[in-house]
Amino acid sequence: MPEAAIRTEALVKDYGTARGLDGLDLEVLTGEVFGFLGPNGAGKTTAIRLFVDLIRPTSGEATVLGLDPRSDGVELRRRLGYLPGDFVVDGRQSGRELLTYLANLRGRVAATRIDDLAERLGLDTTREVKTLSRGNRQKIGVIQAFMHEPELLVLDEPTSGLDPFLQAEFVAMAREVAAEGRTVFMSSHVMSEVQRCADRVGVIRAGRLVTVESIHELGQRSARHVEVLFAAPVPAEDFAGVSGLRDVAVAGSRLTCRLDGPADELLKAIAAHPVITITAEEPDLTDVFFESFDIGRDDAG
Repeated sequence: MPEAAIRTEALVKDYGTARGLDGLDLEVLTGEVFGFLGPNGAGKTTAIRLFVDLIRPTSGEATVLGLDPRSDGVELRRRLGYLPGDFVVDGRQSGRELLTYLANLRGRVAATRIDDLAERLGLDTTREVKTLSRGNRQKIGVIQAFMHEPELLVLDEPTSGLDPFLQAEFVAMAREVAAEGRTVFMSSHVMSEVQRCADRVGVIRAGRLVTVESIHELGQRSARHVEVLFAAPVPAEDFAGVSGLRDVAVAGSRLTCRLDGPADELLKAIAAHPVITITAEEPDLTDVFFESFDIGRDDAG
């Protein structure tokens, strides 16, 4: 089994009388893309800031790349790329000048690396930073996190402000990192992005880890949407006793339903009638997230 890129044990962070993290036990494996999900205020950003030593824990332990973020901060920051959720840049320098400055601080970034990433994300690096839109400033944030090819990327809402095309490009970039044996830890509110990108997902709520599951396992929590078109009208009672079915609706020759669990009984019931088409859609991670963990859609973030 791969070694852990991030490991926490009983990690607690208090803000006065409020608790940001409440005994977080988490393990992120080297070489995976790990999605970190939860509603606003769940503790996602608190955990990330602890990982990069921007804040200190009240109690508990965290190791990142085998290092203590507090005592080994300089070495750790050399080996990771970080994008905060509130990435802010301003000034009269061009995007290229800013990224070159940051690359020089790193000391091991090829000049062509910035150009390649800027081209992938459609960033005009000749424009002054202060004139850039929020989305283009976010591109600078993504580039500065990726450009030195770190062992670990810690990203807080990395595609915030990016259009869907660029979100897809980010997914490709994250998968490339994992394919090279490096690690991506990312919080996100874009469920489709996590579904396409992550190997495993951790769900946090009220500072506690609710579950850690693979994308496949998480998908099994929610029902598949099934639609069947028959050659002739079918009686609704033929499907009334099929286990795992809910929201069953029969309109003439069309059956729509949601299926939890194995499809064997449903297929046998369907096979009793001439069939034209069957469509079964895997659950969207958005539906899984809200249905499985009883989180209101207005609260998610």
